[in-house]
Amino acid sequence: MSATASASARAPASARAPASAPAPAPASAAETRRAALAGLPEVDRPTRVSTDEAQTLSAALLVRLRELEPGTPAHAYVRNTLVELNLSLVRFAARRFRNRPEQREDIVQVGTIGLIKAIDRFDPDRGIEFSAFALPTVVGEMKRFFRDTSWAVRVPRRLQELRIDLARTSDLLEQRHGHRPSRAEVADHLHIGVAAVAEGELAARGYTARSLDVAFSEDDDTPPLVSRRLAAPEPSYDLIEDLTALKPLIARMGERDRRILSLRFGQELTQAQIGERLGLSQMHISRLLTRILDELRAGLLADDGAAVPPRHA
Repeated sequence: MSATASASARAPASARAPASAPAPAPASAAETRRAALAGLPEVDRPTRVSTDEAQTLSAALLVRLRELEPGTPAHAYVRNTLVELNLSLVRFAARRFRNRPEQREDIVQVGTIGLIKAIDRFDPDRGIEFSAFALPTVVGEMKRFFRDTSWAVRVPRRLQELRIDLARTSDLLEQRHGHRPSRAEVADHLHIGVAAVAEGELAARGYTARSLDVAFSEDDDTPPLVSRRLAAPEPSYDLIEDLTALKPLIARMGERDRRILSLRFGQELTQAQIGERLGLSQMHISRLLTRILDELRAGLLADDGAAVPPRHA
């Protein structure tokens, strides 16, 4: 063995090969939050902030969320903060279903799934308020939960889906031909047997909740296709319920606040037009409207049903 080879063999491993660079230390939670927020204010208790503050923070965080890579810790932190900031919206949506037999906690949990979907789908560039975009998604998720669980007997998923197909097909054929379709016509359109249609109709009788959006007459003696129970949504019922809940809150307001609400939502005037009528600036009207709506939301969201006394300033 040569002297060079012998020396190489005697040399320690660290001298023969360069040492690999040490792995970087994982970022701390505080560093992750700072990187996620990129200068935005950190919220210690998101569920305790006011409605107005939650809206302002949500608008900024939704823009920031689009800049982050999905699946990263920073993205998860901003997303979770948005969920906590807007949980009051889910509780507000759950109030309209307070007479349902399901537990309120289950309804809120399902509505939170809808909130997460709304956060993921929201596009800040569209120029609409997030709560207006998210509320239909949250309510829709709750209604799907009721449709999937409101069966008097256990029905296979195949028959649950067939029930929906029968309803859609029956409505389509009725609009096309001007009369309620027969079983044979429905079966031909769906490319299934008449016996399968009969089975789907029989399974539909186990669905006791009918539908949250139903406009159904008990005197209807037509064949029990579920399409009779899946009518078009009737938004007037929700409007009546909301107005009934708002009536005592509005009654406590001062005359100026009630007039501002009437001009804005009754006559649909702009903030500038309201300001001209009341002798106030558009900015002052904007602040008053924000305060009024914040008080109304707080009153509607009060768990004990007690209205929050509005300020008259």
